[in-house]
Amino acid sequence: MGRVICAGLGPGDPELMSVKSDRVIRGARHIAYFRKKGRPGQARSIVQGMLRDDVVEYPMEYPVTTELHFGSDEYKQLMIDFYAEWADKLDMLAREHEVVVLCEGDPFFYGSFMHLHTRLQGRAEVEVLPAIPGMVGCWNSLDTPFTWGDDVMSVLMGTLPEEDLIEHMGRADALVIMKTGRNLPRVRRALAATGRLEDAWLVEKGTMPQQRIAKLAEVADDDCPYFAIVLVHGQGRRPEAEE
Repeated sequence: MGRVICAGLGPGDPELMSVKSDRVIRGARHIAYFRKKGRPGQARSIVQGMLRDDVVEYPMEYPVTTELHFGSDEYKQLMIDFYAEWADKLDMLAREHEVVVLCEGDPFFYGSFMHLHTRLQGRAEVEVLPAIPGMVGCWNSLDTPFTWGDDVMSVLMGTLPEEDLIEHMGRADALVIMKTGRNLPRVRRALAATGRLEDAWLVEKGTMPQQRIAKLAEVADDDCPYFAIVLVHGQGRRPEAEE
């Protein structure tokens, strides 16, 4: 029997990938990865030049090309069917082969592979290779310590209702806000309401050649991709600040 290995790719720079993921990917005969229709896929782009000449590729194309609200019935059913279909396909492939599934960041930190992992339990042998989460690469791109002393850090989704964003932002010191995109106006209003907007940064494609860093207050509402990350540094106990 084969198995399914999910290789975490880290924040985007291939040199920040774990040694184990690098080795497994370079030796893989069967590679699967998520992508939107008509696009190469971020995960596949990261491993460009690393794959064997005889590799067999399985692009797992999301069934939606526009961002439906994550709570809508249509979105939920499309994604349920998508993950069920690919869990079945990977289960069948793993009966004869070792299949490596690529996942940006760390697979268990909001990674799409989690939905396949739960569906494959008891059906196929599954191994997950951990990695540096994307947000870590992004805050290191800013070259400033992100948390100090006893700072509390919250990781929020831009898809949350505005009142929930305000509540969580008001309780945290350092903020990571993911899934921005068309949710940026709501995120911006919540940051302004909590007095954090002027301290917020937008990082797109952190650690990659196309990296973009900007003060969020200077970014237009329609100039923010879905997977860009918004960061607000903590300002906790800092020994040098007391001198």
